[in-house]
Amino acid sequence: MNRTLTVLRAGPAMSVQDQGRAGYLAFGLSRSGAVDGLALLEGAALLGQDPRLAALEMGGMGGEFAVSETTRVALTGAPMRASIDGVNIQWNASHLLEAGQRLSIGAATSGSYGYLHLGGGINGAEVLGAQSAHLAAGIGKMLGDGDTVSIGPDTQTLTGQKIAAEPRFDGGTVRIVPSLQTEFFARSEIARFEATSFKRDTRGNRMGVRIIPDGDGFKTEAGLSVLSEVIVPGDVQVTGDGTPFVLLSECQTTGGYPRIGSVLPMDLPCVAQARAGATLQFQFVTLQEAVALERREAVRRKTLRGSVQPMIRNPHDIADLLSYQLISGATAGDDLERDIS
Repeated sequence: MNRTLTVLRAGPAMSVQDQGRAGYLAFGLSRSGAVDGLALLEGAALLGQDPRLAALEMGGMGGEFAVSETTRVALTGAPMRASIDGVNIQWNASHLLEAGQRLSIGAATSGSYGYLHLGGGINGAEVLGAQSAHLAAGIGKMLGDGDTVSIGPDTQTLTGQKIAAEPRFDGGTVRIVPSLQTEFFARSEIARFEATSFKRDTRGNRMGVRIIPDGDGFKTEAGLSVLSEVIVPGDVQVTGDGTPFVLLSECQTTGGYPRIGSVLPMDLPCVAQARAGATLQFQFVTLQEAVALERREAVRRKTLRGSVQPMIRNPHDIADLLSYQLISGATAGDDLERDIS
C-alpha cells in the first residue's frame, strides 16, 4: 500500500514543486520549479535525501495535513506557525508525523513561500521530466481541500534535526548584473536605480513581482524599439510607466520591455520571498564577480547537509560538556570549607 499525504485544508497557493524542467525554453516553456530553490536544498539536507525530490510549496500560508502511515517531514522556506495535534513544532527542522496525527501550518510570519518536504518525496507523475506545476502553462494545478499526493519510498529514519536558514525573508540588498539592454538606460538612470530603495508591491505571483521605487520610475528612449527576445527568471523588466518587474520561475519566455539588469540566481529567493512592503535595493556587480559569487554559493549549497544539527543535543556528543553550568549554584566542591572537628 502506497503512503499518501492528504490535504485536509489547503491554503490559497499550494502546489507541487521540484527543481523544474530544463531544456524547453526554445519551445516557449519556462523552467517553473520552486520560486525558492534554496528551500528545496535545505529540506533535502534535513531529511538526508535527494534534493531533486518534489515538495509542497505554500504561498502565504499552509493548511492542514494527515498521512496514511508514519512519515518524516521537514519545514523550510518562509517561517510559518506549525503544530502537530496542537503542539507547536520548530520551523527549519525535521519531525515525525504519525498516522492519525494532524499537521497544521498557519500563515507566514515572515517571507512569502514555505515548503513541506516528505521523507521519500512526492511520488507523482512527471510531465516533461518534472513534477512541478506550471500554472501559467496549464501543467498541474493548485492543490485544494481533500487532494492527496503519493509519497515515495523512504529508506532513512533520522528526524529531530534543524538547520540555520540563510536570511532572505525580509528584503535586503540584491545583486544584479547588466543585461544586453542596460545601456539603453542613461548612466544617470542606472546610477539612480542602484541608489533607489524599492518596496515589494502587493501584485506578484510565481511569474514575477512588481517593485515600487521610492521616487520616479525609470525611463529609456529606446523602450519602443526593443524587439521581443528571450527572457529568463531574474531579469528586471522596466514597463512603460517606468516601474520594474523582477521575473520569477513561471515567467514568460520572451518579452519586449527593456531589461535594466538581471538578478543573480543565488539572490533571487530574496526577491521571491519578500513580503508586500518589504524594502529591496539593487547592487550592480560585474559578470566576473557574479560567476565567482555563484561558484562559491554552489559549493556552500553542496555542503548544506554538514550544517544540519540535532534539535536536542546528545550529552555524549558534547566534547566540552563539563564547561557547562548544568545546575544553577553547583560548584566543584573545592571552594567550600567545612569544620568537621
